Amino acid sequence: MRTLSAELEARIRKSSEYFTAGYGCCQSVIAAFADLYGMDEKTALRIGAGFGGGIGRLRMVCGAVSGVVTLVGLHCGATEGDDHEGKANCYKVVQTLLERFKQQNGSIICADLLAQSGCTPSSNTHIPDQRNAHYYSTRPCARKVEDAARIFAEYISE
Repeated sequence: MRTLSAELEARIRKSSEYFTAGYGCCQSVIAAFADLYGMDEKTALRIGAGFGGGIGRLRMVCGAVSGVVTLVGLHCGATEGDDHEGKANCYKVVQTLLERFKQQNGSIICADLLAQSGCTPSSNTHIPDQRNAHYYSTRPCARKVEDAARIFAEYISE
């Protein structure tokens, strides 16, 4: 683990604070870094809102991972439709950072990450689970948010 600046460590902590305040994994990761890209908190939270529960509670790609992908796009995403080199660079960064997450956590899939911790919440409803002490004690999500935020922080500090 790389030594990061106090500012980046604070952003990592902030991502965890967002999550424990009830925000989704993606929202938590994006909001912790949003101001670096001229984005206000409310916009960041809205952008990340649909990625909760592994994209719309479908238990697909982990929301924290989706947050990293969104931030990479803000950081180095191509802005011209025919910028193949820019797209390739962005995709390379995404693949590299997601591979780091996968190496640390075994998967980038929400259902897999939950199952690894012995948690098997249903995905057959759009209704989110109630956030309470039991919720937080049975899910690995806060750690995944922190892992994702740290991976992104390490990337922008390189």
